[in-house]
Amino acid sequence: MADLDARFERAVSESKSLPERPDNMTLLKLYALYKQASTGDVDGKRPGFTDMVARAKWDAWKQLEGTDRDEAKQQYIDLVEELKG
Repeated sequence: MADLDARFERAVSESKSLPERPDNMTLLKLYALYKQASTGDVDGKRPGFTDMVARAKWDAWKQLEGTDRDEAKQQYIDLVEELKG
């Protein structure tokens, strides 16, 4: 467990210095996986249609509802490794 947490924190750090900026869909996936891994299921109301960025983030996170936090951490780690090339 501590090993997974350490690898997750390292992946979070590495995600800030990727060789190329990921496309918007990948950035949303990284955001959603990070939130699911660190916070758990989405809470609060869905942002209104006037705040499209917040709404897209909320929707991406909502799609991961029910995903175990450790599984989200592993998926985040795997995605960062893939993006590093």
